[in-house]
Amino acid sequence: MIAARLSRRDLMRGLVAVSVAAEAVWSEALAAAEAADGAAQVPSPFDFPELDVAPASETHHVAEGYDADILIRWGDAVLPGAPPFEPGRPDPAAQTKQFGYNNDFLGFLPLDGRPDHGLLVVNHEYTNGELMFPGLGGRSDRDGGFASVTREIVDAEMMAHGGAVLEVRREGGKWHVVPDSKYARRITAETEMTISGPAAGHHRMRTAADPTGTRVRGMLNNCAGGITPWGTWLTCEENFNGYFWSKAAAEPLTPEARALRRYGAPAEWYAWGRFHDRFDTLKEPNEPNRFGWVVEIDPFDPASTPVKRTALGRFKHEGAGNVVNGDGRFVIYQGDDEQFDYVYRFVTDGKVDPASREANRDLLDSGVLSVARFHADGTGEWLPLVHGRPNKDGQVWLTEAYGFKDQGDVLIHTRLAADLLGATKMDRPEDIDVNPKTGKVYLALTNNTKRKADRTDAANPRASNAFGHIIEIIPSDGDHAADTFSWNILIQCGSPAIAEVGATFNPATTENGWFGMPDNFAVDADGRLWVTTDGNSPRKTGRADGVWAIETEGPRRGASRCFFQVPVGAEMCGPCFTPDLETFFVAVQHPGETEL
Repeated sequence: MIAARLSRRDLMRGLVAVSVAAEAVWSEALAAAEAADGAAQVPSPFDFPELDVAPASETHHVAEGYDADILIRWGDAVLPGAPPFEPGRPDPAAQTKQFGYNNDFLGFLPLDGRPDHGLLVVNHEYTNGELMFPGLGGRSDRDGGFASVTREIVDAEMMAHGGAVLEVRREGGKWHVVPDSKYARRITAETEMTISGPAAGHHRMRTAADPTGTRVRGMLNNCAGGITPWGTWLTCEENFNGYFWSKAAAEPLTPEARALRRYGAPAEWYAWGRFHDRFDTLKEPNEPNRFGWVVEIDPFDPASTPVKRTALGRFKHEGAGNVVNGDGRFVIYQGDDEQFDYVYRFVTDGKVDPASREANRDLLDSGVLSVARFHADGTGEWLPLVHGRPNKDGQVWLTEAYGFKDQGDVLIHTRLAADLLGATKMDRPEDIDVNPKTGKVYLALTNNTKRKADRTDAANPRASNAFGHIIEIIPSDGDHAADTFSWNILIQCGSPAIAEVGATFNPATTENGWFGMPDNFAVDADGRLWVTTDGNSPRKTGRADGVWAIETEGPRRGASRCFFQVPVGAEMCGPCFTPDLETFFVAVQHPGETEL
């Protein structure tokens, strides 16, 4: 605290009058201030003037010298023939051709190798009925019996979910969406998809509408994601549990009901189950098993069928940070966004063929999914989630004796399998991304206010962790497929001015530079880390959500500065750069959702 407020010169002036008894305390403060001064003198890799954070605003703000323009909004045209947007009026047919709601992950894929022309892929995570359709009398998912929610509203919500593919171009220094593009696409909760991998055709995946267990309609609650080297879009289904009725289906606690409960389903956040039988678990008990996957989509072919890749496991996926390993195999890191849930890694059996997109088409259907265990000494290990495989002590847990008859069971009930192996329960693992320059992996842990003091551990050291932290994972010998890794905490978030918070930003961080609730990452072409946040507010932190840039190497490691802020009540998502670093795309969710 002293170092954050006083320079070395200030401290030297004060030391003249300090008593001998306080000399040791002041010496420690002096050392901290010297470290802060030293770090401040080292040039930062971020040369933008830091934004002065504001507690609340009706608009967005960006660092001086930069422009922030709105590219596209809910209801704007995506497909040819999209009708004019009529806010407040639910129109499912129109919404299928218009930009969806609550955009989250963004990915940019250049066309013809040009950084000023490409495809922007967008996740549409969920809907806020009370903001979309005034008059509902509160959030549609908290409306008691959903009395005010009509079939038309539900169907419009379903069409506002999913994702979008946009062709975008920069002309005259400004970006715009190319109208009537041949690449333009809307994906919704009704889009036909294929189920592939070890769980495809499994008896737990079969429904009346799909007795084969290989086809499903739609994707739900798609949060963060990733882009593959062969130019496909990995979009991650997160809180799928909220779309399903009926809570009565979870009683009595049969094995199936217990598995549903582990995923928080059915939660009845939306009224979809009233009008669509497939979202009522009393009528279709297996339908929830068909959600919670990573979906692979080819944005260059709007006629292609999206594929749910079950080899990557089923949980509340937040991200799909990835890298081509040194041996050519493809590695995907994943977070399960729930308090006390886990961090995962998937390593393909096959190798990436950089010369052939077709050769990589089904690469993600075969490989090993593992879950992380973090040790107190700063090391960690990946525990394979493979049916019948013994662990390093020769024990075999994932067998029929423990409820897993085959690998399909392991993947459909990934959380239960990870529980059994004793993985480390984390503070809401959200986005996770790889630094292509250093090979280090960055993991956002947003918060966990339910963690008690007797349940803390080295990787989750704070009880009632309201502000979250960021962990850095270093693969052993630079091998992302290795069984082990080392790790450390890059920063603990929150205000450094409040000692009991326990924040650990570099002392060079200013009052504008600290933040809480890290959510999504972008690592730019220069290997620099950018963080977006979810949950800052005047009430919680005295500031709105936004984008902060963090230094990860050298004496300024852990120093952060603010670049962008969203309107009050909004969440900051989807950070994404063009290859030339001239443009930074971001996604703004639900402005106005919360009060000041």
